[in-house]
Amino acid sequence: MKKIVSLLLVSALGGIMALSAYKFFIEENVSTAQSSKESSGASFLPINHTSNAALYKPFDSPDLTTAAENSIHSVVHVKNTSIRSRQMTIEDLFYGRRSQQPQVGTGSGVIVTPDGYIITNNHVINNSQELTVTLNNNKTYDAKIIGSDAKTDIALLKIEADNDLPFATFGDSDQVKIGEWVLAVGNPFNLTSTVTAGIISAKSRDLSGTNSQSFIQTDAAVNPGNSGGALVNTNGELIGINTAISSQTGSYIGYSFAVPSNIARKVIEDIMEYGNVQNGILGVNGGPLNSKTAEMVGVNDTQGFYIEGVVEDSGAKKAGLKKGDIIKEIDQVKISKFSDLSGYLSTKRPDDIVKITYSRDGKLNTVPVTLVRNETTVIPLVGQVKNASKEDLKKFKAGHGVKIIELNTKYAEYWEKNGIKPGTIITAINDTKVNSVDDAQNILKNSSPNQPLRIEIINANGEKERYNFR
Repeated sequence: MKKIVSLLLVSALGGIMALSAYKFFIEENVSTAQSSKESSGASFLPINHTSNAALYKPFDSPDLTTAAENSIHSVVHVKNTSIRSRQMTIEDLFYGRRSQQPQVGTGSGVIVTPDGYIITNNHVINNSQELTVTLNNNKTYDAKIIGSDAKTDIALLKIEADNDLPFATFGDSDQVKIGEWVLAVGNPFNLTSTVTAGIISAKSRDLSGTNSQSFIQTDAAVNPGNSGGALVNTNGELIGINTAISSQTGSYIGYSFAVPSNIARKVIEDIMEYGNVQNGILGVNGGPLNSKTAEMVGVNDTQGFYIEGVVEDSGAKKAGLKKGDIIKEIDQVKISKFSDLSGYLSTKRPDDIVKITYSRDGKLNTVPVTLVRNETTVIPLVGQVKNASKEDLKKFKAGHGVKIIELNTKYAEYWEKNGIKPGTIITAINDTKVNSVDDAQNILKNSSPNQPLRIEIINANGEKERYNFR
């Protein structure tokens, strides 16, 4: 028995000694080796195990239901019935068919007052013989044209309704931002009350290439029939009148364009108050800057409107602007291209005062400029003319007329050979007396495209000369 107990004690003592040796010699070395290995590259791989869940918030889609509800009842369907003439055929004579047939076009419009004034596109109502407007409640009314402006493609209609109508509230199109959500509301393909959504893709777009347009560009789907409809922001406020699409097929493929609401509102206010559009003229000509043009004119600036000339007697001339100045801002609105400038000026009238910030010799200056009434126009084949002053008329012994300030470059050599140069007075167009630029514009507007152009001029000797062009 004693031998067994002794044997057990020796075995236990041996186990304890072996375990102690492992702990002291073997496990400590392994731990040291592992610690050394882990620290060899840790300083080159910074790791943050803090949760990033707080940085990723769920995407909040804009709620456009309120905007749609606020705008859909103010948008109407416009039907334009015109008479189309075509060449008679033998079959027409045999069957007694007429050469004139009715042609129907459709578009949209936006009610802007409770008593029935409606804004739409000029091209929607152009050449109309009969206009009808259908409201969102399916009631139809005859409409009459109050006025229109082909330049901005805006027209104003009026209907006589029994009750006050839902109408759109104008927003400030100058304040809209690229990337902002918008809705296009209209009647594409004769479908009523259609709403599409998108964002503002760009501002101050000119599609004409003549720097005469300043559209809001959007990717909201706009198709034939949407013209004249509403572009609204997420509050349902009117920020544009849908006008055009960029497409090779005639249907929407990506981008559409709208007249900014500030321009549209100013046009219809002018039509309602004056009967025509009142344009405030700054009195400068030139072009936008980029790297190439900046190098050509010898400036370091690549943004802004470079002034190449200042019109005499204009607000710009009186304010001290001159050739070589670069317009950077107008009323704190940044000017990067000419459509920025022309678009903003389209919201102004004669006698309005704007603040022009311009760069001259690298220094910024700000001056107030009073806009003036348009006193220039272009007469085909002749060139640019302006209202003549008393001194101008006295110099040529003329009692009335407009003054040539720039000859048409294509026909300049012809005029110069006949002794006609800038400063010469035109007294009549198509046998009608001309007192002002407005007279000249009205005569040309009311003349047939095929009508010969007849110009009466006072030469340097005070003698009348007549020129006929066919």
